[in-house]
Amino acid sequence: MLNIKRIFESIADAGQKILEKKSFKSITKKRDLIDLCDDLLSTKGAAFGITLARDILFRYQNLSIEEKNKFLIQVNDKYKPDPLKIDEAIKKYSNAQDDYSILNLSRVTSGTRKELFVRLNMAPNGTSEIVSLREDLQRLLKDNPELKSLDYDLIDIFKNWFNPGFLKLKKITWDTKAAILEKLLKYEKVHSMKDMNELKRRLGKDRRFFAYFHPALEDEPIIFVEIALTKGLSQSIQELTRPSEEKIKNYDTATFYSISNCQEGLSRVTLGNFLIKRVVYELQEELPDVKYFGTLSPMVGFADWFKNMQSSEAAEILGEANKNSLDFLKSSDLKIGDKRIADSKVLISKLALNYLAKQKNDFGFPINDVCRFHLKNGADIDDIAINANVSEVGFKRSFGVMVNYRYELAKIEKNHQEYVNEKKVNISNKVKKYV
Repeated sequence: MLNIKRIFESIADAGQKILEKKSFKSITKKRDLIDLCDDLLSTKGAAFGITLARDILFRYQNLSIEEKNKFLIQVNDKYKPDPLKIDEAIKKYSNAQDDYSILNLSRVTSGTRKELFVRLNMAPNGTSEIVSLREDLQRLLKDNPELKSLDYDLIDIFKNWFNPGFLKLKKITWDTKAAILEKLLKYEKVHSMKDMNELKRRLGKDRRFFAYFHPALEDEPIIFVEIALTKGLSQSIQELTRPSEEKIKNYDTATFYSISNCQEGLSRVTLGNFLIKRVVYELQEELPDVKYFGTLSPMVGFADWFKNMQSSEAAEILGEANKNSLDFLKSSDLKIGDKRIADSKVLISKLALNYLAKQKNDFGFPINDVCRFHLKNGADIDDIAINANVSEVGFKRSFGVMVNYRYELAKIEKNHQEYVNEKKVNISNKVKKYV
């Protein structure tokens, strides 16, 4: 009896959805997309919110890139904060200075762009489609800088929607769903994998693999991290990723060697720092023999930075006598693993440390984004690793040079505060000789 009742309920629900979709399609198919957004933001949206949001997103996904560009510009312009209303709200606050005037000022200064996306999120798969929409927006920003304010709104929304409190950490093993494993293989950006055999190696007994998932994106990883159990921090990515059945004996260190964001639409939504801290906790619980935590990280941009360096700049870093000693790195016929790279370890290490610790952006922080990420998390620069990535990609990025960042648990909070408040770059005694 219960099963029959469920069958009839399912049929009724399906019928209602068909009627709802059919009736609403007839209403919306001839209307402009921005008009439908007006309806969604109005009281009309209360009755048909889910259906209306679904139809808007469905129609958006089927637009050409030119039509998407036009629509996003319309959204940005039409629903941005109104200066006149802001002035009026400021006057009301100045006169009243009560809770209502504060809330009203906050509402008016936000405009209605955020509210539009919150309501669009009512649609089935709304979250994933809005993340996809921001991927489109990212591609359009270069030619449409006026859309940056819309991008900031989406980043702000995503910081709430993808708060670590909503995310679920999962340990990835070879027994994880095949669909998830295939996506991890595809999303690995730091050290790409050719096939499932390479992924299986990274899920071995001397490896750990964790990923964050969001309840609205089923079986869709948000960000993941790969860890190797090592004796001291590893200084060779090839040793970490090459096939091997040999388990490291007497390991005492967790070397984080790859952190990959899976969703382009979530770029600049900080998740990696929460992931690292959470994984450190998980590793401490599972593996009490692990006492040290750190990374073997790429130095994207290092090679290009040096190739554009003038002789006078090299003299300031390396000394007048050595200003031309590394010019061989600029040679077009330089080969991977060139012996001169290992022979020039001291000078290259000096150059690399200057790039990481001394070269700053307009805000006074390191120009290298990976360096900023780890220092902000409370790590310090532990060591420079020469010939750490002897692959074509590694050579193009940084002549094969990589860097170890160390997370010393007792110093993480202090390092973080010094970096954020004083812009201090903490370095280990190992590399102070290169300063």
